[in-house]
Amino acid sequence: MTDIIGTALLDYYHGKYTEDILTETNITEEDVMPLPYLFRSYAEMPQVEQKALDLSYGKTLDVGCGAGSHSLHLQEQELKVTAIDTSKGAVEVCKLRGVDYVEQIDLLELENKKFDTILLLMNGTGIFQKLEFVSKYLQKLKSLLTSKGQILIDSSDLKYLWDAAEDEGVFHSEANYYGELEFVMKYKGEESAPFSWIYLDETLFKKKCHENEFNFEIVHRGNHHDYLAKLTNE
Repeated sequence: MTDIIGTALLDYYHGKYTEDILTETNITEEDVMPLPYLFRSYAEMPQVEQKALDLSYGKTLDVGCGAGSHSLHLQEQELKVTAIDTSKGAVEVCKLRGVDYVEQIDLLELENKKFDTILLLMNGTGIFQKLEFVSKYLQKLKSLLTSKGQILIDSSDLKYLWDAAEDEGVFHSEANYYGELEFVMKYKGEESAPFSWIYLDETLFKKKCHENEFNFEIVHRGNHHDYLAKLTNE
């Protein structure tokens, strides 16, 4: 499998930065993901991420850690952080940058561990892939959470992308949910296979959380239809 993210992160870390990652979805045109942004400091992060880091406590799991920017900040706050990513290159960069514990593993494969805080940032709901898998992932997260722990996860409501004249019914039909996208990433002539990525609106996400016995609370709203949610055990 082509490790677009990992290759790009390693290039940037080793001073071989000549271009950015390009992303494209089934409903949007090609967009740029600037590599320097993936190495941002706390001061350079959007407020939704700063809020999540400020709320973090205890033994913390950073899911989809990327270049490790969130993990490194929390380590500076003397939190014990476990960082995980499916990208081999991302894990290597995290180690090079000084993340104390990082592992190349899929969230669903993580076993026999408990965390006080679980972070899923940069549209954390995307890892669920499709609406049909949301409950599966929420149950996995529940199994990794201490009884008094919290999940901090961000997402965006993509309703604004659609023509207001469209039938409102399309927006809340789980059979044809507007937040389900297909992504492709490109970097230096390489192209990833298409992959699914889901953006959950607040109402639907809250419904899914309640179905899986989670309390759902919005703890921050951003400036562009984005929000940070805190999930706790009921």
